[in-house]
Amino acid sequence: MKSRYKWLTAIFAVLIGFTISAFFNIPSVQAAKKDDGVLKVAMEANYSPNNWTQTTSANGAVPIDGSHTYANGYDVKIAKIIGKKLHRKVVVLKTEWDGLLPSLTSGKADLIIAGMSPTPERAKAINFTNAYWSGIFVVITKKTSRFANAKKLTDFKGAKLTSQQGTFHYKLINQLPGVKKEPAMSDFSAMRQSLVSGTIDGYIADSTEAISFKMVDPDITAVKLNPMHGFHVTKEQMVSSIGVAKSNPKLLKDVNQILAGIPTKKRQELMTAAIKEQPKTTSKKGKNGKPEPWLISMLKQYGGMIMSGIGMTLLLAAVGTVAGFLIGLVVGIVRTIPEPTTRGKRWGLKFINWLLSVYIEVFRGTPMMVQAAVIYYGIAQFWHLNIDRTAAALIIVSINTGAYLAEIIRGGIISTPDGQFEAASALGMTHSQRMWHIILPQAIRNCLPSITNEFIVNIKDTSVLSIISVSELFFVGSTIASQSFKFFPTYLTISAIYLILTFTITRIFNLIEKHLDGSQNYNLMANQIQVGTQDK
Repeated sequence: MKSRYKWLTAIFAVLIGFTISAFFNIPSVQAAKKDDGVLKVAMEANYSPNNWTQTTSANGAVPIDGSHTYANGYDVKIAKIIGKKLHRKVVVLKTEWDGLLPSLTSGKADLIIAGMSPTPERAKAINFTNAYWSGIFVVITKKTSRFANAKKLTDFKGAKLTSQQGTFHYKLINQLPGVKKEPAMSDFSAMRQSLVSGTIDGYIADSTEAISFKMVDPDITAVKLNPMHGFHVTKEQMVSSIGVAKSNPKLLKDVNQILAGIPTKKRQELMTAAIKEQPKTTSKKGKNGKPEPWLISMLKQYGGMIMSGIGMTLLLAAVGTVAGFLIGLVVGIVRTIPEPTTRGKRWGLKFINWLLSVYIEVFRGTPMMVQAAVIYYGIAQFWHLNIDRTAAALIIVSINTGAYLAEIIRGGIISTPDGQFEAASALGMTHSQRMWHIILPQAIRNCLPSITNEFIVNIKDTSVLSIISVSELFFVGSTIASQSFKFFPTYLTISAIYLILTFTITRIFNLIEKHLDGSQNYNLMANQIQVGTQDK
């Protein structure tokens, strides 16, 4: 029994060492100050031809912060012109659409260049430059659709239409009488897939999206809305502007001066180049002249990104589970301390238990995605501390896991038979001795299946950390799907990888449980005297 616990202690020592080294190797917290040598630009890097992600620096792509990938597109080309004039190197902060404004207002980014329209609602939170691109609105649908030849707004009656979540495009659907307004979608990749699969009849976007989509799918068409009678949009809604923090009026003035020096012809040339350079979906041909299987082609092109995503997912899950276990262990022990006899200690323990209860309820009662946004963006905005996104992700997963494991470990402790507490007390053991030598070994062993389950949950739940641009497996998969437009095979591959990871972790923990159980071939009635039969 003793050797088995030494073995378990060694395992946890290695994991704890891994956790500590991971934290110390991350430039976690620093003052949120501007680096005059770097221009940090926030964008989705997932919206061709305005912006996209690629694996090399080809065609003048710029690095994406916190990853080994690069961003390119019309927005990047505009950002490079601005960066050159300001004598600052452009670095892209890749984030989801909903994270663009928080990244700017929290000081994480200097500019938002993401095809964003300067609507009055957004202008309340940030400043906007003069327009750097303009376009018209269209309904993107299939050529074979009965709505492809619509001439007036009423021709869309019965159509299932949607648009991007968090944009005013979604409100434009209300101007089309009789349509079936579908729930808004997170990005254009999701809308393209929905259109191809037939779950929607079309979606509203600007003309640039239509040009980009046609290049990869000639079976779609765009129906122009602006010329139709009764369709109303403001001038501000038809243009894209650059977002600048209200606290930085000088940068707003500088960017406007730079944009004024970029003629319309030059902007058209940049957009044309971006459309030509956007990721293609054609499969490469093998030695036999036939197209390579999509999986092989994907692994050749995006294998490095996938491995990086797997590594980040395992890092977050492993460190989060180990750190969460230590947090939960401490909280579980404190919450099972017997009530002291003295009044001062009794009230002190009650106060501590109250604080721990608040911690548990808050982190078990709120989504991890919300916790990530509050911790990563909120701390920078209100306390002016810039936490590295990987460090923030590790902290979030750890404290979230700790809240769950605290109750699991507390349950394991209080489920130990009272007789063992009484026997240990009769031997003169203190409370700490009883816990360390008698109760915790049994409680931890009994909680091991729940700890395994939490590890598996962490592997899957790291996908919500895309809100703070952590390049874990799902985030990488979404990027690949948006670049290749092979949504079903991409997500099927990512699902298979998740299954392999969770299956492997389950088998490893099953072996640990089996080792801790020890041999089942023993006699409960045996003792040291009963080693043989008595001679007659």
